[in-house]
Amino acid sequence: MSVLENWDSWKGFLGDRLSQAQSEGMQDATVNELAFEIGDYLVNQVNAENAEEAVLRDLWQVADQEEQHAIANMMVKLVKNNGSK
Repeated sequence: MSVLENWDSWKGFLGDRLSQAQSEGMQDATVNELAFEIGDYLVNQVNAENAEEAVLRDLWQVADQEEQHAIANMMVKLVKNNGSK
């Protein structure tokens, strides 16, 4: 099963990657920029595997670049707070 198929698995995966990046000294600004780039890639290259991902895709597609950065930052915050729950 792909981590993209289940929302909780996806958040857990992102939370684990975030913890790894932070333990290796990656700065928050770099993490947030990387989250933006990953979000843009996923929206344009990967089909949504569940309803939550479909909502994020739809929001991303109607957002301007500043709003997309905000979405990416909120995803980082989400997994920072409860990604592995």
